Amino acid sequence: MANKGPSYGLSREVQSKIAKKYDPELEERLVNWIMAQCGDSVGNPPPGKDGFQTWLRDGCVLCNLINSLHKGPQPIKKIQSSPMAFKQMELISQFLAAAEKYGVVKTDMFQTVDLWEGKDLAAVQRTLMSLGSLAVTRDDGCYKGDPNWFHRKAQENKREFTDDQLKEGQAVIGLQMGSNRGASQAGMTGYGLPRQIIN
Repeated sequence: MANKGPSYGLSREVQSKIAKKYDPELEERLVNWIMAQCGDSVGNPPPGKDGFQTWLRDGCVLCNLINSLHKGPQPIKKIQSSPMAFKQMELISQFLAAAEKYGVVKTDMFQTVDLWEGKDLAAVQRTLMSLGSLAVTRDDGCYKGDPNWFHRKAQENKREFTDDQLKEGQAVIGLQMGSNRGASQAGMTGYGLPRQIIN
């Protein structure tokens, strides 16, 4: 960990809000999935935020996870545990690049320091949830574990229409546009005329 003193004022408030987003129940689900996906070789972290961070911090577990989601060539060729900080951060960066190639959108990605320094572990959870959802949605046989742990992403439902069907659709007035059938000006008086009162 970096040598940083305690935060005060606004910095402490911001850090407190970020810390509240972390979900212990989600942590348990993610740990179960990673262990089912990678096998017992990744170990089992002690419960809690610190245990989760320590387990993922060196990047090896994350790299094994992304490799397990590929049938063909592995995106990360060399996974070697190292006590050196820059090597650990490099593995995390390789995981993030591979996850982005896999389909995780940039807005769901965490930054390397979010995990390594423990700044925003909720963002780490968000990235892993997005990765799990993509793996379940792909349904290519690489996903292991309970498919109900993640929701399936929406898929494209492309439709093809013939020219005749498109021409028929042009003759129909959509209900949003309203209708002018039956409309007439019968019984209307000119605008601005005073009401006639007859005694």
